[in-house]
Amino acid sequence: MKLLLPTSAPSLHRRHQIRSFVNAKVKWVRDPFLDKAIEKEKNLKQVLSLKSLIISHPSQILPIYKLTPLKPQLNLPITTLKFFQKYPLIFKVFQPPRKYSFPHVKVTSRIINLHNDEELLVNLLSYRKDLAERLVKFLMLCRAMRVPLYVIDRFRFELGLPDNYLLNLLPEYPELFRIVDMGISGGGGDGDHVFGLELVRWRGDLAVSVMEKRAEQEGVRGRFIRFSMNLPRGFDLEKRVKDWEDEWQNLPYISPYEDAFHLAPNSDQAEKWAVAVIHELLCLLVGKKAERESVFCLGEYLGFGGRLKKAILHHPGIFYVSNKIRTQTVVLREAYTKNFLIEKHPLVSMRYKYIWLMNTVMRRGKPIRNIANVRRHKVPPHVISRRGNEVERRCIDNDGFD
Repeated sequence: MKLLLPTSAPSLHRRHQIRSFVNAKVKWVRDPFLDKAIEKEKNLKQVLSLKSLIISHPSQILPIYKLTPLKPQLNLPITTLKFFQKYPLIFKVFQPPRKYSFPHVKVTSRIINLHNDEELLVNLLSYRKDLAERLVKFLMLCRAMRVPLYVIDRFRFELGLPDNYLLNLLPEYPELFRIVDMGISGGGGDGDHVFGLELVRWRGDLAVSVMEKRAEQEGVRGRFIRFSMNLPRGFDLEKRVKDWEDEWQNLPYISPYEDAFHLAPNSDQAEKWAVAVIHELLCLLVGKKAERESVFCLGEYLGFGGRLKKAILHHPGIFYVSNKIRTQTVVLREAYTKNFLIEKHPLVSMRYKYIWLMNTVMRRGKPIRNIANVRRHKVPPHVISRRGNEVERRCIDNDGFD
């Protein structure tokens, strides 16, 4: 990867608008801890989507053939039947006592109980207030205070929005949100009609970024706010790259809730603002991460073009891009210590419980941890015992239940 660096140190005023460049290569180093943080959510979205579909049915039972057409939409890596069989503590596949009947599926009693706990959580007034405020801040990243629904839907899972948020969340806050007609996509008569979510009024009390709050707590005055840098082991920057990064960090911090499109697009100052926008966006998400294409999709709508991509590539100490689970995910480094979230949102804790059940398999009618995961994550020897060809967990990992 090539990073463009200034050849000289122009004045702060000039650096707001220009920079001179030389080519420098920055090695992108794999971070096994953050990769593991992403990988443990493999198939989680699919499991939760199928769980919700089954539970929403009046009988909470569905014939598998009705769910098979959803395979491409849900991006299932295997057939629907095999996917259900892969998670025996979540789904139960059975044959109804009728001749020539197709296999059916339902969720287990453990999942029913966990789903009920999740419903209690998401219906708490404090939870819904937090969700609404984060959605307000998400909309305020756009100066027009409106974002197409198709863009919001790309962040629905990471924001923690319920599937039917248009019906069971937004009506609770008519003073904040309204659905608006954004016209025809593409500007022509052959495009699709686009609807968006608009903020009714600007919330100045919420237009304060995480970085600004932190600076105030630490007694940092003015706009000279620096981003946290967390380079992984083995990541060595050239001296001139370090010098450029240090100089770049000393530029004034512009809030992501301000409009700084007047800056020259290729200036260092504009890039620091772009980094601030990505940083705040990831802070609004429950897992402090998002699919890269979703970030770019929002950036295109906001008017950044390809500048968000450059901002991510130029600052590997702030952002990490993982290639795990069949996609590319942008992760906010400072939000993690090794592979663990430092501040765990209640919804993330709930999702970890689903992950725990996903990684548990049945052996002789008893649940044990998935052998592949035990080996992959190098569980210490004292945790594993062998009985013939079987490997069992002596100590059940309690990730997600703390």
